[in-house]
Amino acid sequence: MAIMYFQITPISRGRGRSAVAAAAYRAGERIRDERTGKLHNYARRDDIPHKEILLPAGLDSERISWVKNRAQLWNAAERAERQRNSRIAREFQLGLPHELSPEQRLNLARTFSQELCDRYRVVVDLAMHLPRPGSDPRNFHAHLMLTSREITANGFGGKAGLDLQPGQMRARGLREGIAEIKLMRERWASLANEALRDANIDERVDHRTLAAQGIDRMPRARVPWSTVIRERRGLRSDIGERVRANHQARVQAKRQRQGERDPSAAKDPAKEATKDPSSIKDVQRQAREAWMQMRRGASVDHDRSDDHSPRSPAPDDDFSL
Repeated sequence: MAIMYFQITPISRGRGRSAVAAAAYRAGERIRDERTGKLHNYARRDDIPHKEILLPAGLDSERISWVKNRAQLWNAAERAERQRNSRIAREFQLGLPHELSPEQRLNLARTFSQELCDRYRVVVDLAMHLPRPGSDPRNFHAHLMLTSREITANGFGGKAGLDLQPGQMRARGLREGIAEIKLMRERWASLANEALRDANIDERVDHRTLAAQGIDRMPRARVPWSTVIRERRGLRSDIGERVRANHQARVQAKRQRQGERDPSAAKDPAKEATKDPSSIKDVQRQAREAWMQMRRGASVDHDRSDDHSPRSPAPDDDFSL
C-alpha cells in the first residue's frame, strides 16, 4: 500500500543544529563546518542512490557556480545568517512509493524539488535514501534541504518561502503559514498519484487528515526509528514507552470528550454524579508533559538519524512549521 509521508522540519541554530552537518549526513559526504571548525564525515554511506543540487529555472548561475558545490553552498548559507538562533534551512522529507521503479521515484522527487525551487526561488539539495538494512524494505524516501534565503545571480538575497512574513508571502502570491504547507502536501500527493497512475499502479496516497477522510480514529503513535531498532533487539526503551503512554492518554481524552457529547450519557444520573470535570484537562496536561519529555530524549543527535522515517508510525495530520 502506498503511504503518504510528508514532513517539514526547520534546521535552526536555536535548536543546536547545523545545516552543514545535516547536508553532509543526507548526502553521505565529508564536509567541514567553517563556522564551528567541526568535520562531518559520512562518506562511507552506501545507501544514497542519487543526490543533486537544483536551482530555480532561468537563473544565470555562471557567477555563482559555487552553489553547485555542497560544502560551499551550506557554508555560505551559514555565513548569511548572523543571529545565534537563525534558521538556516528547511527540510522536506518525503516518502517515495515503493511500488515505483528507481527511475520513476527519481523523476518524482526531481519534479517536486524543481517546483519548490521555482516557487520559492531557493536552492534545493536533494538526496534520495534506500531502505536501511534490516528495516522495512519499502522505506524509500527523499530529503530535500531548502535554503531559507532566495538565491540570485549575486548570491543569497533575503528570506524566502516559508521564512517570509505573512504580508510578504501574500505579496508574492503564496499562502500564509499552515495554508502554504497544506498546499504543498496536496501538491506532493497529486504528483505521487500521477506517477502511480502513469505506472499503471492502482495504489493512491491521500494528503488529507483522518477527520477529512471520514476516518474516526486517532493518528498512530509515532515511535522514533532508533527506538524501533532498539526494541527489535529486545531492549527496553523509555522513549518508546512514553510515546505509547502519551498516545493512550490522547485516546482516553478523546473518548471522554465523545462521552460528554453523548446525549444519553448526560441523562444518566449515575454517570453525571461520578464525572470529574478536571479529568480531561489532567489527561491532556500529562500527555503534553510526556510528549515534551520524549522529544527532549529523542533529540540528542537529530542530524545523524532518520527518526522521521516514512515507514515508522507517524501522525497522519502532522504539519510542522
